[in-house]
Amino acid sequence: MSNSSSISNFLLLALADTRQLQLLHFCLFLGISLAALLANGLIISAVACGHHLHTPMFFFLLNLALTDLGCICTIVPKAMHNSLWDTRNISYKGCAAQVFLLVFFLGAELSLLTTMCYDRYVSICKPLHYGTLLGSRACAHMAAAAWAGGFLYSLLHTAITFSLPLCHGNALGQFFCEIPHILKLSCSHSNLRERGFLAVSAILALGCFVFIVFSYVQIFRAVLRIPSEQGRHKAFSTCLPHLAVFSLFFNTIMFAHLKPPSISSPSLDIALSFLYSVVPPALNPLIYSLRNQELKVAVWRLMTRSFQKHETGCQFR
Repeated sequence: MSNSSSISNFLLLALADTRQLQLLHFCLFLGISLAALLANGLIISAVACGHHLHTPMFFFLLNLALTDLGCICTIVPKAMHNSLWDTRNISYKGCAAQVFLLVFFLGAELSLLTTMCYDRYVSICKPLHYGTLLGSRACAHMAAAAWAGGFLYSLLHTAITFSLPLCHGNALGQFFCEIPHILKLSCSHSNLRERGFLAVSAILALGCFVFIVFSYVQIFRAVLRIPSEQGRHKAFSTCLPHLAVFSLFFNTIMFAHLKPPSISSPSLDIALSFLYSVVPPALNPLIYSLRNQELKVAVWRLMTRSFQKHETGCQFR
């Protein structure tokens, strides 16, 4: 028996037993992280440098790319380190920091996805009021509220989780510090507060889901009333990427934390956690770039300009 005051580190779940598989996992994490860093970095640079992309939709997309980078940088480096050096350790403070940052970025991402849905709703259903409802100041306030809400939510979540006494050792059944697995180590009579907070979190997430579903019902009704096929295609091209990103993020994270215990298994837990925390940051830029012609052109121009500058620099050398 032990308690949280005597625990100096946690043991994360080993993804593989053999050295070859550990190195394979390292290469997989490295490839995904580099792809996510490059793709999200290109989107951030393209939106920041492209004056024609200084609109609410791309402003929120830039913020979404920042949350994706935060998720990748919170989880992947430690997983790569453990796979490369064949270790499972993470310090108590490091685990707390990982929980805080991950919940912060995931909370901010959910808020931003909900805000982006509101942006699409106003743009398509109330176009005459778009400039009034989504001016530059209103967008800045919405983005600030998303980040501040994620910070406050994460602070409370982390404080409650790590104030619980731990009575069942320090081995976590996950390759990163995840709250449900930390709760399994706590005394059964002491985690009611955190479980209650998780229930409130699920209700808030469900509220965001209901808002997005209701908004898209109104959006699709409005789109189908657009007389021109080109207008309908343009409207769908701005909505479908957001809907795909939200579906991937929301469905995996809710199923990971609300699935019945009867179907729970270590391999399924790892797969679901990987899907909601690591895969979306790499896929989101691709999903948005494939459907949005303006963003695709801006990213291509940015890459071409950078390549030309590199060639010019090499010639002068």
